[in-house]
Amino acid sequence: MRLVLLFAIAIFFTACGSNESNPLTNQTSEQGQPQYSSTYLDNKKRREQAESPNIVFQIQGLTGGGVANLIGTFEDNNYRMDSAQISPTGQIVFKRQEAYIPGLFYLVLPNNLNLQLLIDLDQTFTMTTSLVNIAKDMKVEGSVDNQLLYDAMRFEDGQRQLFQTNAQKMAGLKPGDPNYLQVKAEQDKLLDDRMAFLNKIFKENPTSLFTSFKRAGQNPDLRDCYKPDGSLDTAKYTYNYRNRFWNGTDFNDERLLYTPVISKMLNRYITELTPQHQDSIVKYSISLVDKVTDKPEFLKYFANWIVLHYDPKESTLMDPQAVFVNMIERYFTYDKAFWSDSSEVFALQQRAYEMSASLVGKKAPEVNVPGTDGKPISLYAKKAPYVVVYMWNPECEHCAEQTPKLVTLYNQMKDKGFDVYGIAVNTDDAAWRAAIKKYGMPWTNVFDPTNKSIYGKYYVDNTPEVYLLDSDRTIIAKNLNVDQIMTMIDKDKAKRK
Repeated sequence: MRLVLLFAIAIFFTACGSNESNPLTNQTSEQGQPQYSSTYLDNKKRREQAESPNIVFQIQGLTGGGVANLIGTFEDNNYRMDSAQISPTGQIVFKRQEAYIPGLFYLVLPNNLNLQLLIDLDQTFTMTTSLVNIAKDMKVEGSVDNQLLYDAMRFEDGQRQLFQTNAQKMAGLKPGDPNYLQVKAEQDKLLDDRMAFLNKIFKENPTSLFTSFKRAGQNPDLRDCYKPDGSLDTAKYTYNYRNRFWNGTDFNDERLLYTPVISKMLNRYITELTPQHQDSIVKYSISLVDKVTDKPEFLKYFANWIVLHYDPKESTLMDPQAVFVNMIERYFTYDKAFWSDSSEVFALQQRAYEMSASLVGKKAPEVNVPGTDGKPISLYAKKAPYVVVYMWNPECEHCAEQTPKLVTLYNQMKDKGFDVYGIAVNTDDAAWRAAIKKYGMPWTNVFDPTNKSIYGKYYVDNTPEVYLLDSDRTIIAKNLNVDQIMTMIDKDKAKRK
């Protein structure tokens, strides 16, 4: 079902054509973190306290009957909560005994137009509007949350044209120009007006779902990242944006998981604001998830989302196993992963163990495996500054493509500080020897039919698996195609100069 989502108006409001973010002042502790209620709000328990729903919509211009659907949100998924007939006069009534789970909902109409609403403990109210202008014409009776929601929409709609006019004035002006500083001051005034409008609502309605939802969706105030001449301090801006990103979010309020704001923020924080390198992803993921270790549903959502998003089988990161291992070892434990049974936790921990020894940046594990003459050959006996550990299988189609390329590279570079240690996996002796002869593999080739010699040392997800070791025998790259090997060697040499 296609949803014409209107919630962007209410969640994020960015000055058009401007780098300014939306400032909102939150009460903060000495450490700079926002202070909210200390009581964790279990949304399912809240539902038990909610009244039986009797929600009435009256929409002028809605004719033709049909069915309207009430669509709920949980984490990053939409689901149909309820449906109701549309009367000939455009009235829709949702009435039942069981309360709805508090959160943000969409009333989706047959023409794919929709309107949004907030549902908390008070589930008896009326919303009246027209199809001509849903937000502008909305009148709410019996629901403070929805009155605030549409008041904010109308306020922001009114400010939007002012921001657009301001952006047009700023076009072509440069920092330091007196005209630029004047226009920027006008922009700051608009932002201050918006901040004052919302902060008044937040102060008067501190426990409302609207306040929690709206506050969480605000961009941080970054006006202190501009220099006196009006130019942007890019490094400071980037650092502060990421560092303050979650300051408006009350992780004590589980209702937020039943709105789109948390899923959108999580995706943006991890995939856009965090450099897509395994070390950065691990660092900022841990920083975030550690905030919610005592918030069960947030912990479950964040930890699972990150692990699934960087699934080693799907990810394009060089070392997605680093993300997987760190998340599993830290959060998918018997005492924390309440959503998994003991056998699932054991399987995940076992898989993480198998990956843990061969992460980028770690010392390469030693292996001592029989070669073609049956005598063990030590990886650490290799003397070349750069060694490729090549994990392959004779029947692997991708190996058939990559192995000839590696043979060519080896022959070109074998006298220039480059060597290969080839380990065959999941095959038999005859197939191994036949493939060595077929491809003319001139480097050291070893094979342990039991795989015991490499278990827990070099993780093989798909073959061929390429690990690149430097002169210290540290793993500096992995999951490479052969044509990427020299690029990584050149990068490593450049760092050492």
